[in-house]
Amino acid sequence: MTGIQTTGPLAGLKVIEFGQIAAGPFTGSLLADLGADIVKVERPDSGDGMRQWPPFFSGEEGEAYSSNFASLNRNKRSIAIDFKSPEQLERLKELCSAADVIIENYRPGVLRKFGLGYEALAAVNPKLVYCSISGYGQEGPYAQRGAFDVTIQAISGLMSVTGEEEGEAVKCGVPVADFTAGLYAAYSITAATLKARETGEGSYIDCSMLGSVLGISALQTSEYYGNLTAPKRLGTAHPRNAPYQGFRGSDKPFVIAAGNDKLWQEVAEAVGQPELAQDPRFVTQTLRARNQKELVKLLQPSFEQQPAAYWLAEFERRGVPFAPINTYEDILNDPGVEAMGLIEELPLPNGAVTKTVAFPVKMSGVQFAIRSLPPRKGEHTEEVFAEWLSPAVRS
Repeated sequence: MTGIQTTGPLAGLKVIEFGQIAAGPFTGSLLADLGADIVKVERPDSGDGMRQWPPFFSGEEGEAYSSNFASLNRNKRSIAIDFKSPEQLERLKELCSAADVIIENYRPGVLRKFGLGYEALAAVNPKLVYCSISGYGQEGPYAQRGAFDVTIQAISGLMSVTGEEEGEAVKCGVPVADFTAGLYAAYSITAATLKARETGEGSYIDCSMLGSVLGISALQTSEYYGNLTAPKRLGTAHPRNAPYQGFRGSDKPFVIAAGNDKLWQEVAEAVGQPELAQDPRFVTQTLRARNQKELVKLLQPSFEQQPAAYWLAEFERRGVPFAPINTYEDILNDPGVEAMGLIEELPLPNGAVTKTVAFPVKMSGVQFAIRSLPPRKGEHTEEVFAEWLSPAVRS
């Protein structure tokens, strides 16, 4: 293929990341994977707290390096700044004047105390796009509350619809609040950058984890506004589709998603009960959803007669969407994932090598690449200052 570039469509975009743990660093990693120059600002002592998260890889030099940290900080450079040092702080402000974008996920108001808030920096750099990520936004009664992924999952309603119907509310195993905020932030930053390039006017972006989780809960919020009844937990089932959930074969569970009448007829025939397709309780999608407990009682005994692999093969033959219920070990070693090119080797700065999930979206003419290793803390301090603030670059 000709015209392939490994620098990415955001090459040349200068981004300073005041990122800690997940939401801010994930935002930076998305932009970095698309070619932006991400400079991560860390404290000289501990740096980003995720550097202390296991598992650790020890390399040739014996230095332990966090695999969790590496997964969110590839393709970035790190500078170490002591905010208590007036000289270092002034130098950092000068670096910010050369940036196109700033990402931060400190508690609201923290960076402002150091003269690193949007108003102060935009006065010097009016094209600046400045994105603040927080639990509850920059204003309102909850703005100063500390927030972590689990607290946002709880307050947002997400946990209320996760888990078995008769069980307790359950946290999603993936930190969706952190990563959804990162996705919204990166999307908004890209849009604001386009505006800044066209108009010369920067933007301030207030991205909250709470708002982001509510944003992806459109079906649940619309359900509430439609009937003024709060959606409830349904396990693997769906409130408006059936059979659209997990079942168990003779050995292990699997999922099917018969989301229309034709697919439902295929399921009925697969289990040797074609008459169910004409049963008055199940003839429409709405009726099947309303009577899905009765439907499960009729289907589950048939599924228990054969192993999951038998049913998955049968549904593939019939065109019914299906899936095994995988562990991460299963899916990360799945030939389908390998064929999609989703897994890349990730060298670490200590000489060790791990694996990581590549940028998962393909673009014509662009080849994802790990252009630089996850950084050691402060590894690029002098390099970045010399490069970004050189007269040739500033002009």
